Amino acid sequence: MPEAEPADPSDAHAGLPSGGGAGTPAPTGPAAPPVADPAVPALARSWPVGIRPPVVRGWEPPATAYSRGHRGVDLEAAPGAPVQAVAPGRVSFAGRVAGRGVVSVELSGTGSPPLRTTYGPVRASVHKGDEVLAGTVLGTVEATRDAHCGPTSCLHWGLLRGAVYLNPLSLLPPWLLGLGPSRLLPLDGPPPKH
Repeated sequence: MPEAEPADPSDAHAGLPSGGGAGTPAPTGPAAPPVADPAVPALARSWPVGIRPPVVRGWEPPATAYSRGHRGVDLEAAPGAPVQAVAPGRVSFAGRVAGRGVVSVELSGTGSPPLRTTYGPVRASVHKGDEVLAGTVLGTVEATRDAHCGPTSCLHWGLLRGAVYLNPLSLLPPWLLGLGPSRLLPLDGPPPKH
């Protein structure tokens, strides 16, 4: 029977990876480029780990609440790597769930119910109720013994509004996703056309 993800990550699995279950190998190689979700504002100011970490498993929304899927993204990250908040908010959960460390942050100014990001496995350095800014270190990536990420270590990053899972990559603006070339313009405007 497929593994079901709880509606509230601070209750049970706290945004931990779901889907494939035991015996299902994790996909290897880069995931497809994200498709922005119009319901999610691109308010992130950084990736949760590294500068632009490889996405080892992308967003795969389940067909139903109890179907197989991947309710977040897995980002390649070495054990001990710092995990940072992608946007300002308040820590709504920091603790252990099913033997793994999990941190969840309600993002400021994102409506009711607020958007909530989840990070795991993380050895938390923050506590429930802490206010965080974008870039605040929440903890470090914990080493795991499962084969969820294949031969690499990873951070599972999730996003919810209430009980609805959303693609966390939608929080990243195009310049953080690397979806287009950066161009520097002079301070006094674009160069004249010839």
